[in-house]
Amino acid sequence: MKHVLRNERGMALAIAIVALVIVGALIAGAFFSGTQEQRVAENVRRVQASFGVAEEGVYDIVRTWDSTVGGVQNKQKYAGLYPYPAFPAAKDTAKYGWETAKSKTGSYSGSVTKLNDQLYLIDMSARDTMSLAGRIRGGGASQRLGLLARIRPLNLNTQAAVTSGGDNVVVGAASIDGNDHAPTGWAGCPPLDSTKAGIRTQSSGTVSTSGHPTILGNPPVLKDPTLADSSFTHYGDVTYAALAQSANINLPAQNFSSSIAPVVLGTTCDLSVQTNWGSPTTPTGPCGGYFPIIHITGTGAVINGQEGQGVLLVDGDLSVQGGFQFFGVVIVKGSLKTSGGGSTPAHFWGTVMVQDTAAFTDTTNNLSGAANLLYSKCAIMKALNKTGVAGMMRSRGWVQLY
Repeated sequence: MKHVLRNERGMALAIAIVALVIVGALIAGAFFSGTQEQRVAENVRRVQASFGVAEEGVYDIVRTWDSTVGGVQNKQKYAGLYPYPAFPAAKDTAKYGWETAKSKTGSYSGSVTKLNDQLYLIDMSARDTMSLAGRIRGGGASQRLGLLARIRPLNLNTQAAVTSGGDNVVVGAASIDGNDHAPTGWAGCPPLDSTKAGIRTQSSGTVSTSGHPTILGNPPVLKDPTLADSSFTHYGDVTYAALAQSANINLPAQNFSSSIAPVVLGTTCDLSVQTNWGSPTTPTGPCGGYFPIIHITGTGAVINGQEGQGVLLVDGDLSVQGGFQFFGVVIVKGSLKTSGGGSTPAHFWGTVMVQDTAAFTDTTNNLSGAANLLYSKCAIMKALNKTGVAGMMRSRGWVQLY
């Protein structure tokens, strides 16, 4: 019988080596998988961080829309942009350098592009902190967001050329017209509005005339029982006090003589001059797109200047004389007196609201001379669009850009 020698010496070493290789492969695979998961998680974290920073940058612009930066309010800066697509060499985008997020998780930079008088596109890019530190090879994580923001104008409920909470006295050759008038030379005005009332008063208000005044409208005089003091101080979710707080021109009541006029330095509108209220009669000029919110404190203001536009808030009484013209919205807490005006088409284009509050001794509006007060939907919309603050769209208005 033939015997076969079975020598198994050294097999344990071979098996051990194979086992070590297999176990090492499993461990290496586990480490590789774990490392990949960690890297993916880290990338996701940094992407989410940069996304949050981009969101912060977008909403920071919306939040600070009416804040002052470098002496110029943001909303005036944005309103002064040309609508996209702009004319050649015109400025249609406001750009921002890199800003560190309040959360210290990254930085953002972007731009605001004006699409039309009411709609803006905010384009924001952001990078996370690790990317900025240069510790992540490959450039790190970044995100780019776009948000459509629209101007949220005041809800004035304009129903007349003149809205008054007290008595109105119209004398001389004064004219109050509720028909819609588009200012001469203004571009982008909407179709003419339906005819509004000439004068709108409370039920107890009276309108007396002498001489040969003209009161036009549908109706010429509207007695509105719903008109209350709150109509002069609350405009939707915005109050008179909040509007005055956001004013970029604040002046005490005084005799302004003829000082209210546009000021131009070279080819630039000088916004630092408090008596520069824009240039409505030259809408294509350097100050043609400047529509400030003007707040006059105290009482006894007298204006006999050239022109202005925007939103005019007067805490007390206001007297307008000479050929002064204002385009936009005028809200007077006291009484209004006018005279002169024969050399210009009108003292006021837009709408005038006079509360005639009892806090002032004289609550009678005396509209005399050749003063004209004209309703103008275009002047109202331009003023509100230029001085309003931004708000997000009701539905989703943001998109991830690449």
